[in-house]
Amino acid sequence: MYVVAVLFEVTPDAAGAFLARVRQQAADSLAREAACRRFDVCVDPQAPRRVFLYELYDDRAAFDAHLASDHFKAFDREVASLVVAKRVETFALQAAGAA
Repeated sequence: MYVVAVLFEVTPDAAGAFLARVRQQAADSLAREAACRRFDVCVDPQAPRRVFLYELYDDRAAFDAHLASDHFKAFDREVASLVVAKRVETFALQAAGAA
């Protein structure tokens, strides 16, 4: 499984609008992409402008398909002006107890 971790920092006045749009993006990804297995939206309770996404895909190709999707491209365009910083990291999910 392919894990994508995204950390956003949004502009001070945009937290509510960004959260509404990213929640819709999560729902769209789960509904439209069979290989998107999980899409969690998390907020730092001490810093609500920091939004963390935990996404789980079957493999890198599934994530690439996500990036190429119309719904992702629309999301990316619509939130661009709300984002101060964005960091994306990827990981390989390891089974519990795996060496």
